[in-house]
Amino acid sequence: MLSRLITALGGRASVRFDDVLRAGVGSVLGVALAGVAARMISGGDLALGPLLVGPIGASAVLLFAVPASPLAQPRSVLGGNILSALVGVACAMFVPEPAVAAAVAVALAVVLMMLTGCLHPPGGAMALTAVIGGSAVTDLGFGFALVPVGLCSLLLVLAAIGLNRLMGRSYPHRVPAAASPHATSDPAPQSRVGYTAADLDEALVQYGELLDVSREDLDALFRQVELAAHKRLHSAILCGAIMSRDVLSVDAEQSAESALAFLQSHELRTAPVVDAQGRVVGMVRRAELQAAGQRAVETVVDPFVHKVREATPIEALLPLLSSGAAHEALVVDENRVLIGIITQTDLLAVLYRAHIVEAVVAERAAA
Repeated sequence: MLSRLITALGGRASVRFDDVLRAGVGSVLGVALAGVAARMISGGDLALGPLLVGPIGASAVLLFAVPASPLAQPRSVLGGNILSALVGVACAMFVPEPAVAAAVAVALAVVLMMLTGCLHPPGGAMALTAVIGGSAVTDLGFGFALVPVGLCSLLLVLAAIGLNRLMGRSYPHRVPAAASPHATSDPAPQSRVGYTAADLDEALVQYGELLDVSREDLDALFRQVELAAHKRLHSAILCGAIMSRDVLSVDAEQSAESALAFLQSHELRTAPVVDAQGRVVGMVRRAELQAAGQRAVETVVDPFVHKVREATPIEALLPLLSSGAAHEALVVDENRVLIGIITQTDLLAVLYRAHIVEAVVAERAAA
């Protein structure tokens, strides 16, 4: 119902109700906490109105509705509001004509925020408020930029940090860089193909517009789009079609020494571990077996193994096996009995084959 209403009003249908709820609850609590805390810190000497200047409400919209926006980060909120308030006060003091002072204040605030890297849309309203605020502002002079503007901005940011994290959101927003799974200097596997950082920078330059999204967020979004497209193209290929069925495994109750000899004889670094009924227990590696000696394999088994079913599309394995987080996935039945294994080599082979077929089809279609 909410999505239909938003669409009817010309908005985005992708807005989720829980996002709307979190934005509303966060705004209520954030503004209330900032107002009460500011009043307590000031000792109640100032009226509630000047403490909660109007643009703080606009800041709350950004902080709780779009906390990932570059315009909503602490630097932008604090720097943008305080800088704009200073500009507004200066224009009110030195430009005698109010209409001219208001226009100049807003323009200077926008320019200075952009030059200092703290662009915050409510800053324009803050500059305007400082000009038209009357005696409530002029009596405070440049102190208006500290109390109430700076104080309320700081308290609102602190409230946003706490409330957004309680709601499961990242604030201040950070996009974790894709790391090499082996802690080397190489880029992560998913970042070695496709577009490059230089391609993204060139596209942004050619676009020629200031976007309300960080470069890091754009990169993460584009990577997800690439992955979604790849999944769609390969969703028809199932794990049962590419898995190896003659799986070499070791028994959980056999000795580590005998299991090590088995792995060495087949030139294996790892092997699945199963119980007496053939159900998957985990994986075991040579290093752990060498250290275990005569103990049972089950004492050194790694239970964290990735399991899929025969009917699972191979697209489910792409993020796992291409990132280096795992080198294989075990295929099991409904009783967790081992029936196959898919390695990175298996996945690479089928993707290569699919690529060749797609190229041939495209070439025939072009002809």
